[in-house]
Amino acid sequence: MTPLAVLGLILGYFLILMLVSQLTSRGANNASFFLGNRKSPWFVVAFGMLGASLSGVTFISVPGWVLDTDFTYMQMVLGYFLGYLTIAFVLLPLYYKLNLTSIYGYLDKRFGLSAYKTGAAFFLVSRIIGASFRLYIVASVLQLVVFDAWNVPFWITVIITIIFIWLYTHRGGIKTIIWTDMMQTALMLTALIATIIIISKQMDLSAIGLIDANKDSEYSRMFVFDDWQSRQHFVKQFLSGMLITIVMTGLDQDMMQKNLSCRNLKDAKTNMICYGFAFIPFNLLFLGLGVLLVIFSQSNGIPLPTDGDALYPLLAKTHLGNVVLALFILGLTASAYSSADSALTALTTSFTVDILQADKLPERKLKKIRKQVHVGMSVMLIIVILIFGMVKDRSVVDSIFTVASYTYGPLFGMFAFGILTKRQLRMKFVGPIAILAPILRYFIKQLTQALWGYAFAYELLLMNGGLCYLGLWLVSYRSNP
Repeated sequence: MTPLAVLGLILGYFLILMLVSQLTSRGANNASFFLGNRKSPWFVVAFGMLGASLSGVTFISVPGWVLDTDFTYMQMVLGYFLGYLTIAFVLLPLYYKLNLTSIYGYLDKRFGLSAYKTGAAFFLVSRIIGASFRLYIVASVLQLVVFDAWNVPFWITVIITIIFIWLYTHRGGIKTIIWTDMMQTALMLTALIATIIIISKQMDLSAIGLIDANKDSEYSRMFVFDDWQSRQHFVKQFLSGMLITIVMTGLDQDMMQKNLSCRNLKDAKTNMICYGFAFIPFNLLFLGLGVLLVIFSQSNGIPLPTDGDALYPLLAKTHLGNVVLALFILGLTASAYSSADSALTALTTSFTVDILQADKLPERKLKKIRKQVHVGMSVMLIIVILIFGMVKDRSVVDSIFTVASYTYGPLFGMFAFGILTKRQLRMKFVGPIAILAPILRYFIKQLTQALWGYAFAYELLLMNGGLCYLGLWLVSYRSNP
């Protein structure tokens, strides 16, 4: 498949996105940009959130992850579901009761302005890093299959990638995102299933044969109970999955902004539960694809890459034919943009509402500021993507969850303290405690590893949140009855 054909494929895809954007942004205002006028159908939100959560990271990294961790990622996925139930029955009722535009407004109402700004700042850092990781993937693949052939520098590829997102999100915001995410999720899942079918046919595997191949593979291990020190131990993975979901979805403006666009709390709960159920089989499919790619490589004498992230793109480009390559490019583009476009909208919302508090301004002035922030956040993503491109040295999935355990931990501690206690905080200590908690957590991790050889997994998120919670308790006081 020539680079020009690939570029034409992607441009055709974006023309469709622009058409959807034009249809959904008619009569757009600030209310529709931030919350879609609270008229989003729950089933559209749920289906679109599936693609935003799976993202380009899942599309590339999870199939390749079987090389290092087999099917043990499913232990985290099972934990995710418990996290989604917690969001549905604990956090969503709280957000709807307070009628929030930004979920960090809860911290303002519960504690005050300093806690509010601190929480929003940690979200902004967390989401900028996470969105940059995801966009780095799609920009890297575009560089590999299109722009390298024309000697286009990587930084230009990154700028083009961000401009595409800005073009179809700057007017309609979340109202547009709800519908483009649904379309992108459908395309991503079509690419996934079609790829599995095509490879299975090339290997003469029936549906039963495909299941047996996964079951009999050396990579089929799903549960780890025998080695407590392993990062893949079931308890660590399950609890980490639950906590990561609560924090990266329930305390994340990006994901919650879509839920808050639903018509009412009942619809939002239904959306979250259905979305949580669907997440399990789709991740199982991605891992199954990974095993299938490994078996295909071994049966054809193709050396396995040392970097699991390269497994799917390498085979799609060199060994699986133009149809699979086209599906891979469209699926990756759709999955990466389904998470990145909503991230850009959420970053714009949070900075405008939480940091600048411009939602209190007249409509016309608010719109001007919102557009300026949207451009500023786009530039910020470009910068961070380029930085990540210079330092990446591990699986992208692993990187995202590791970073999240640092930056989302203080958010977890602050929200948990607010929900589980009735105590008030001395505001001048909130920011320093939120910063100190991840630093202490890092040194505790290093000390534990050196003294006892214990390998923390993503349960470090719990430790981080717990340290923040403890610090807040020490500077808290009883509220007046």
